[in-house]
Amino acid sequence: MNHQPTRLALYGENGHQIHHLLARYPQAQLTAVADFPPDKLPPELRASIRQYATLDDLLAAADVDAVSLCSAKRSEQAGHAIRALRAGKHVFAEKPCALTEPDLDAIISAARETGCVFREMGAGVFDQPYFAMQQVVRSGRLGDIVQVIAEKSYPYYEGRPQNEDVDGGLAGQCALYCFRFTEHIAGVKVRSIQAVDTTLGNPVAGGGLRMAVALTARLANGGIASLSANYLNQRGVNIWGYETLRILGRRGWVESTQGGQHTRLVIGDEDCGPLNTGSVAPDLFANFLQDIANRHPDADRLPDDLSPTRWAIRARECLRK
Repeated sequence: MNHQPTRLALYGENGHQIHHLLARYPQAQLTAVADFPPDKLPPELRASIRQYATLDDLLAAADVDAVSLCSAKRSEQAGHAIRALRAGKHVFAEKPCALTEPDLDAIISAARETGCVFREMGAGVFDQPYFAMQQVVRSGRLGDIVQVIAEKSYPYYEGRPQNEDVDGGLAGQCALYCFRFTEHIAGVKVRSIQAVDTTLGNPVAGGGLRMAVALTARLANGGIASLSANYLNQRGVNIWGYETLRILGRRGWVESTQGGQHTRLVIGDEDCGPLNTGSVAPDLFANFLQDIANRHPDADRLPDDLSPTRWAIRARECLRK
């Protein structure tokens, strides 16, 4: 069946806005922007892309089917997503899509009520080698998952926001990866968490930026997880987001180190070596567009899809207490 391209609008640039990737997706047509610098648009398309003054103006446009949100303040983005959904627009939203549980619940409710597709950005956690790790877990070769050990490390830079309202802060936008690794890749739900953090190492005197957070989690199957996130990665590593993930089961374990550059699978007495990462991993944005084309919002899966975000929100609340 032939589908017309999804007419896409961009709002904001605070995060992983997708303008530079759209050449990969002929099933999307960029038609409008708001709060987005025109000089970042493809030169050959600038004349044909309408520029709106406000989000509400953009949402009123009849030739916009979907909006990619990277709002200037992440604390306002949930409200933007809900307004877009209620305007009949599908939404692809930067992580974290919400900073409070009531806002997260309101997004889920709006998606269900409107029948629009909602997805939170987060393709990295489904890229290789994590997709291959997920397949190993699902195969049952590891047995019961007893422990998950995960780290996400970004570098500090001068423009990193001191105010967590801007990007969600260390727990919201960085430790979120660790919760995704646990629930989406290791396949085990989090049941409870404890957390500590520190501003030690923040070069801004009196700044609010947390530099490191450590979390322990009790998993729904009785296992445990040790999760850490920080802004202490060093530029000399030549990996922007340095990641480590180990999934340890009763019969074997699988790991990815150095930002996914090295993997290893061990089952009992057998060292199976590196994972085969040649298979094609899911493309989150392509799946978003496909769900729109198929008129298949699948809102029932949103609570599971957004469960890591819920735990990141709870981690932030835990740290505040």
